[in-house]
Order: sequence, then C-alpha cells, then structure tokens
Amino acid sequence: MNRGAQLVLRRILLVLLLVEGLVACGFPAGAPVQSDILAEAEADDPSFEVIEVSRANLARVSDWPATGWRGHYRWLTAGGGGPTNLIRAGDRVDLVIWDSQENSLLTSPAAKSTGMKGIVVSPGGTIFVPYVGEVVINGLSPDAARQVVQREIERIAPSAQVQLALEPGAVNSVDLVRGVHNPGPVALPSRNYTILSLISARGGISTQLRNPLVRLIRGGQTYEIRADKLFSDGQYNIALRGGDKVIVDEDERYFVAAGATGDRIINFNREHVTAMEALSMAGGLTETRANPGGILILRDYPAAAVRTDGIGGPKQRQVVFTVDLTSADGLFAAREFQINPGDLVMVTEAPMISVSQVISLVSEGALIWNRVR
Repeated sequence: MNRGAQLVLRRILLVLLLVEGLVACGFPAGAPVQSDILAEAEADDPSFEVIEVSRANLARVSDWPATGWRGHYRWLTAGGGGPTNLIRAGDRVDLVIWDSQENSLLTSPAAKSTGMKGIVVSPGGTIFVPYVGEVVINGLSPDAARQVVQREIERIAPSAQVQLALEPGAVNSVDLVRGVHNPGPVALPSRNYTILSLISARGGISTQLRNPLVRLIRGGQTYEIRADKLFSDGQYNIALRGGDKVIVDEDERYFVAAGATGDRIINFNREHVTAMEALSMAGGLTETRANPGGILILRDYPAAAVRTDGIGGPKQRQVVFTVDLTSADGLFAAREFQINPGDLVMVTEAPMISVSQVISLVSEGALIWNRVR
C-alpha cells in the first residue's frame, strides 16, 4: 500500500471513529434532549411533576385549575326589551303644549303652543311642569310619559294637548371606549339596540387590532368574547343596556414555543388551542432535528392548586406534560389537550444521530476507499 493510500485509510478510520462517537453521544444539539430536561424527575425530591398526556388521563388533568386565564370567556345570551327606551334620571325631555283657549294659562293669545326644552328628569324620576308641579315619569316609555303629562295638564286646561320628545341621558347611553374607528358615547335609540349595531354605527372594529376581543362591562361585571365568534353566531348579539361600556382590545393571550421548532412567542388565534394546533402554529416539527416522541409542555400552577393526592390538581406547582406523537394514543391525546396562556411548548432534539446520517457518512468513506484501490 503506497503512502497516499495509507493517508486515505487513516481518514476513513477517522470518519468511522467519528460516526461511532456520534452514535454514542449524538450531534451537538440546538435544543435540549428530553432526558436532560426530565433527569431531575428521577430524584428523591423532584421540584416538578411529570405527567404523560394520554387519552386515559385527559379527563383528570382537564379538571385541574386553569392557568393564565379563567379557562374560558364569559358572555351573555341575547335578549332585548321593548322597541323604545324607558325614561330614567338624567334624561332630557322636550314638551310642547297646545291649547286653543283664548284665556289659557299655558299659552299666549298670539301663540297657541308653548315649548319647554331640555327638562332634566330628576333623581326622583320627575319633571316640573308649570301650574301642575312635579310629574313622575321614571320608568315609562315616551308615549306613556306623554299620556301622564297630558292627564295632569288637563286638570287645569281640559282642551290642552301635549307632545313629548326624549333625549337619552347617561343612564340611557353606552360608552364605546376604544377599538373602533369612531369611539365615544352613544345614546340608545331603543332597548333592542344590539352590540353589533353599536360597533357598526361607529365604523367597525379597527383593522389594526390582531385577534380582536370584545369586552363588555355591565353592573360591575366584565364579559368577554372573541370578535370572530360574536360575528358568526347571532345568539351572542346581545341587546345593550344604559350604562354599558364596550371595549375592543387585542387578545393578549400567548404561549411560548421553543426547541427544535425555533424560539418564538405565539398569540392565541382562537379561544382554545390544543397541543397539536400549537405545534402547527409553531411551524411543525423539523424532520432532521425534532424528536416527535419528546414534546414537552411546561406549566406553572398557583400554590392553591396543589393537591397532595393529585386529584383535582397537580402534586407540584411546576408540571411537565409529555406528549408522544409516535403513537396513536399520543396523537389523539394531543388533539384534545389544551394549551394554557403562558405555557412553554418545548420540542426536544432527537437524542441520537439518525440512521440515514450514519449510512451517509459510512457510504462516503466507502466511496473514498474505492477511489484509491
């Protein structure tokens, strides 16, 4: 064997030794391998709990307290009132009184009508009418209030007739705070005025909002619904009430994807996201790097959620859920397991060099050997 062949042989042996080392240790990882992360779980007193995600335990872990939010959005069911508003304190009433009598107390000889504009309904629900006094109109429709005022005025002017117009005040108005093209207070034209009518009247939701969320504040309670869900189902198109405040914001919930998919923060694009959907949103699994049997979901629970028996809550505050996509059971479970806001979805690195890579390196060495023979 000549000197050149000896040199090539040495290179081939070096390649084979390298292959042996790679098989034993794996390539340098750009993401952690599953065994490294879960190594502490074998300790006598681990600081976290490891739960396998399977169809057998989905129901159990689904009953554990939600993290990052309440677990679902809360919204009201649709329902309306009458076709007109009811008069409330703070509303303004315009009265026009007609009387044809020559010596009427309410009109002058030169004018057969007199107007009283902007009469504010008092906190007690009354308005003051000259020669009549306080008239209670709180809780009445404009037409019913007109009839009440008419009857009171007829006591002093039997031939008088009354016209009444209502200008809603703060109690019969809603505030569209932000998230639309033209925010501001809106007077309710009726008790059947819906939230979609309100949003439409103010130019619609701003196109700059990503994954918009509609929030309603009513009576000290806050209700939320994703805009796409509100638009798609009429049962959520609720009638507004005076004093409601409507805010349109971005859905700020997110999870973190890391490991063999790359590191990024991903916002929720729907109310609920499953583990399988989260992997798709992260770009899927890299064939040459990702370990489909080593998907880890890291989650922090509040101290109040911890249960020593593991029933109704985890045994530790920190939990690592493991997902194995190489089995049918793991695939079905991943389609149901819910990702919570703030979760870390870690795709671990394949623990060993792939068979195809080993074959490729060995084949390269054999090709070099054949060339020098």
